Order: sequence, then structure tokens, then C-alpha cells
Amino acid sequence: MKFASPLASHVLFTIGPVPIAQPVVTTWGIMAVLTLGSWAITRKLALRPSRMQAALELVVGMITLQIRETMEVEPRPYLPLIGTFFIFLLVANWSSLIPGVEPPTATLETDAALALIVFAATLWFGVRALGVKGYLGSFAQPSIMLAPLNLVELFTRSFSLMVRLFGNVMSGVFMIGVVLSLAGLLVPIPLMTLEMLTGAVQAYIFGALAMVFIGSALTEQSPPKQESSP
Repeated sequence: MKFASPLASHVLFTIGPVPIAQPVVTTWGIMAVLTLGSWAITRKLALRPSRMQAALELVVGMITLQIRETMEVEPRPYLPLIGTFFIFLLVANWSSLIPGVEPPTATLETDAALALIVFAATLWFGVRALGVKGYLGSFAQPSIMLAPLNLVELFTRSFSLMVRLFGNVMSGVFMIGVVLSLAGLLVPIPLMTLEMLTGAVQAYIFGALAMVFIGSALTEQSPPKQESSP
């Protein structure tokens, strides 16, 4: 008797030779909901905002403040990326509360793609801020002997970002599924509330770590200058 791997994704259909798994379809659905929702909220902006506009402005303001405090830079160039990370992950993690829906963040493929985006964004913003030569030179700071370790760290922290998100989301989904199958529909409600809190925390942590990684690439780590004595 063969048992399916818990890491395997259920393929719903194929487009030519490309199989389309359930997490991909769920991700497309979340993207569509967020796109239509943002369009509906922002198409009629007013000086006296509606409740939805006020809520959106509050979220944008909080993310902007977090970027400014964490990265210590002007938030505007980084707001679209960091804000999209947080809002997408929040909705994706909370999608597990819908019966029959498995959150896309409970699969390694989705988490690996998100970590890869952070990895590429770190390189992009680092090169744009310091230039190719300056960014590559930052790996040799404070000593050329540390260059291999700094290069390895660039990859390992992206890997840890993927594993952390996958482990926390997957464990929550698995726990609720087990309790639901054993105890019925009403008992898991407190666990679902905890899952909402966990999903929000994981979205915040992922966004915060993305800010830290990108922010570390913006400033070349040069040794402090010694003041000359008069």
C-alpha cells in the first residue's frame, strides 16, 4: 500500500505539459481577490475616506513606518514589495480558515518562490545602491577572509526564510486538521483563532526579515574612519 507524501501537491489540471497544482490555483485566486479588492477601494479615493479606504491607509501607513524604522531609508521605493509581501502572506495564511482550502504557504514551492523573490530583491537593491563593484566589495568587509562566509550567508538566510515560513504554517494546518478529524467542528474554534494570530505573526516576520536582508545590502560595511590627531 502506497502512502502519499505530505509534501506532495494535488494536481488539479494541466496546461499542455505543465501540471497545475492546488496551491497554484489558490495563489491565483488570492491574487485575483487582492487585485480586485485594491481596485475597488482605490478607484474612488476621497478626502473624507470611507471605512475601507481608512483601513487601507492605516495598513499602508503602518508598513511605511516599519520600513522607515527598520531600514532607515526613504520607504517609497520599497513599499510596493514589502507591502505586497505582508498583505499576500496575511491573506494566504488566513485562507486555511476556509473549509477545503489549503494555504499556498503550507507548500515548499510557494515558500521557495517567496524566498527567491527576497533573494533577487536583495541583489537588485544592493547593486542599485552601491553599484556592482561596491556591492561585491561589501562581501569582503570587514576582512577579505570573511568573503566566503558572507557569500554563504546570502544563500542560507534565504533558505532559512523558506523553511521558517513553511514549518510554522504547515504545523498549524496539520494541527487543526488532526483536531478537526478527532473532535468535530466546534472544538477547533480556539485553535483557529490561534491560527489567525500565528498567520499574522508569520506575515509580519517574513516582511520584517525581508526588510532586514534588503536593508543590509544598501549600506556598504566599511571600517570606521579614524580621526587624525591635530
